[in-house]
Amino acid sequence: MKQFLFILAFCFVQLALAQDDFLAKQYFNDGDFEKAVVFYEKLLDKNPRRTDYAEALIACYQQLERYKDAEAFLLKAIKGDYAYPTLLIELGYNFTLQDLPDEATIYYEKAIAKIDENPNFGYGVGYRFQKYALLDQALKAYSKAMELNPKLDYNYHMARIYGEQGDIDKMYESYLRLISEGKTSKSNVLRNIDAFITADPENENNIKLKRVLLQHAQKDPDLLWNELLSWLFVQQKQYSSAFRQEKAIYKRMEGSSMQRMESLGDMAMKEGAVAVAKSIFEYIVENTNDEVTQLNAELNLIDIQILDADEKSLSEIQKRYDELIDIHRYKGKTLQLQIAYANFLTFKRDTPQAAIDILKKSLELPLNERGKAFIKLALGDILVYGKKFNEALIYFSQVQQNLKNDVLGQNARYKVAQTSFYKGDFDWALTQLKVLRSSTSQLIANDAMQLSLLISDNSLEDSTQTALKKYARADLLGYQNKTKEAIAVLDDILQNHKGEKIEDEALLKQGELLEQQKDYESAEFNYIKITEFYSNGILADDAHFALAELYRNIMHEPEKAKAQYEKIIYNYQDSYYFPQARKNFRMLRGDSIN
Repeated sequence: MKQFLFILAFCFVQLALAQDDFLAKQYFNDGDFEKAVVFYEKLLDKNPRRTDYAEALIACYQQLERYKDAEAFLLKAIKGDYAYPTLLIELGYNFTLQDLPDEATIYYEKAIAKIDENPNFGYGVGYRFQKYALLDQALKAYSKAMELNPKLDYNYHMARIYGEQGDIDKMYESYLRLISEGKTSKSNVLRNIDAFITADPENENNIKLKRVLLQHAQKDPDLLWNELLSWLFVQQKQYSSAFRQEKAIYKRMEGSSMQRMESLGDMAMKEGAVAVAKSIFEYIVENTNDEVTQLNAELNLIDIQILDADEKSLSEIQKRYDELIDIHRYKGKTLQLQIAYANFLTFKRDTPQAAIDILKKSLELPLNERGKAFIKLALGDILVYGKKFNEALIYFSQVQQNLKNDVLGQNARYKVAQTSFYKGDFDWALTQLKVLRSSTSQLIANDAMQLSLLISDNSLEDSTQTALKKYARADLLGYQNKTKEAIAVLDDILQNHKGEKIEDEALLKQGELLEQQKDYESAEFNYIKITEFYSNGILADDAHFALAELYRNIMHEPEKAKAQYEKIIYNYQDSYYFPQARKNFRMLRGDSIN
């Protein structure tokens, strides 16, 4: 019985302590320091060795400007058997808060002196100084500890301090020494260095990094320096210079793959450096022995050709596709060739039946489920192009069923909804879209929400769904590359359905199609109209982002682009475009981009 009562009492005490701990933290986090003090004093009476309680109590005293109470507590703690040197820093900082620098310095120096007794105190002391932005003292603590025990290494922390102090040269040297000695990963260091450089090659910090890397490369032939120079050139969007470094790496590295080169080519292509991308992919074709790598480079070169192709060029490209099919034949590992060729025949040559034949033949290959899914999705797209909606829905539904929890399955479900929309089966499209709003792919979820709102908003207002049917027809015409016809249908909507909810949708879609036709002024007019007349609508952020991209990439008016990105940043923080708008805005402003 006594044992039972003891256990019961113990449990009661533990429960009371847990409740006090919870309340103390709750009041502290809420900024109610008067109440938090009461609980932390009680907790420390019962747990005098809990440093977290002690630090929280000191913080409460300081927030309440009860500096004398904090001082008395710390002086008593310093005399204890388990006093750690950081308590001396806390006492010094307590004097700093009272604007008593001389008294503060005494205790800071005492904390550093404790490292003589045990160099392992170096980390805790240095880190606590960093916490209070006492950077000179932190450097002193780390340096002293390493001098006393050469096995200790706090260079990483010191490098970060040099950066915070603005001593960029020392920071670079420290980080580069850490990488070259294998004491930290390259990616870890680059994340920290990235905060100090910009996309501008003339930026002072960029110049310093380039200089120090070149100096190291001259003294030491290690490929590390080429890799870092390539990384810097990519940040500065100097893809030609990065390509030179990557060629040097590839030639000197035994058994190296073309993966780095492929990534650089993709990046150059994405950023519009088409000539450099072409050179990179040509180099890959000439130098790789891997069939898939070579084929991917060939397909990228064809994509570049297509950008400015006329009818004669398109015929030459088709011959090149036929040559590649003859070389590689029909194989599971070269599915990208069959899909690319099928898309070319459909969307560039308007011969969907030939494309369907290629993909159906590919389906006869021994493929895994994902391989089949890629073919079926491409086949479905081409069937939609030819208005064979029911057959397309069969293929999309098969992928959706077989890969339910995969992004490919979610993409297939979206295509089911989109195809149903083109057919005019708006109810079934809505059923599919409701499921996709919680898709793991943010892009699919965003597209699903947009199409869902388009259908629901314009079904409530018009039971006949006349304008919605016209919009679906225009959308399909745009998908079929019948851009002029699509624009004409959207003009009909804008003329005959003024004031209806579909007007902003029609303006945005038409703006996108006008951009494809390089009628940039008309596209700009459409986007501005949305921002002016539908600023509270669901497409306002889309219009601001489209305008910003138009100004930045086409019209080369960075100030106007900045203004549009800024509106998204301040007025549409829940927008899908918010992260990219913030990144582009900072880049145009000349900030470093992490």
